[in-house]
Amino acid sequence: MNILITSAGQRVSLVRFFQIELKKHFVNGQIFTTDLNPVLAPACHISDQAFQVPPVTDTQYIHVLLDLCLIHDVKLVVPTIDTELLLLSQHIEKFKQYGIQLLVSDTELIQQCRDKRKTNVLFENYGISIPKQYDVNNLEFPVFVKPYDGSLSKGIFTAYSKEDFKPEHHADSKLMFMEYISNQDFDEFTVDCYYDQHSKLKCVVPRKRIFVRAGEVNKGVTKKNKIVSEFMHKLQHIVGARGCLTIQVFFHKTNETILGIEINPRFGGGYPLSYLAGANYSEWIIKEYLLKQEIPEFNDWQDNLLMLRYDAEVLVHDYQD
Repeated sequence: MNILITSAGQRVSLVRFFQIELKKHFVNGQIFTTDLNPVLAPACHISDQAFQVPPVTDTQYIHVLLDLCLIHDVKLVVPTIDTELLLLSQHIEKFKQYGIQLLVSDTELIQQCRDKRKTNVLFENYGISIPKQYDVNNLEFPVFVKPYDGSLSKGIFTAYSKEDFKPEHHADSKLMFMEYISNQDFDEFTVDCYYDQHSKLKCVVPRKRIFVRAGEVNKGVTKKNKIVSEFMHKLQHIVGARGCLTIQVFFHKTNETILGIEINPRFGGGYPLSYLAGANYSEWIIKEYLLKQEIPEFNDWQDNLLMLRYDAEVLVHDYQD
């Protein structure tokens, strides 16, 4: 019973968590990783074995991934980056024919999450409010600008007047324009949600984003607040959702208004905080997908747990470039 974590990159903690949890149930189980360049991917040096794969856009990517799973007795694949989710979702049944589970949501949901315009519709359909949206020719300043298919905070900025817009901004059909949400009034949260194989919500862990670096939380704290009850009520079942979904929201500091921002149907970079607070999604995945066990609802995670991240080193001896 081995697990493969794809596009491992810097997700050292995620690899370690799965190693710890897998050993609880399968003493000889191993955690493998893939990456474009495993030598330069820290998580690949932590895993039991790492493999180089072509880019997700390569026509041979799925073939290479399936071969690796068959050769190394992999029973579960855990993707970690947005760009591979859609492709993998289209091959769930292909892998399942060989007894291999892909921890990925349905194609339709992933398409909704990849296009933030569709994500807004999804939020509203489930009763979650969103920030006011503007047309490029009818803006109210300040206005927050972001591409509808962006990630890692790339391409986002705040315009305070018309002078902040360049001709290319007006010509860019991928840009979205929404009301500016002040951090004086709202806190930003990433919410780790666990959905079982039946797309039922089992756990909600809101993480307040205190400091963000390159789109990933660097300092954060868990908070048991209104987000938990609202999500358990309104998002109790999202069609096609499976595994960890990270949902970003703004949460008003006084009146507790919740505004949905985006949904990433995968583990987020800040998941270590939820795990260390007691929300053991890694073990639940093993229990569900490898041991065929049902996962009960869980809310007994640690409130007000502060995470402060720092850079650490992975040393590779005798490296030749």
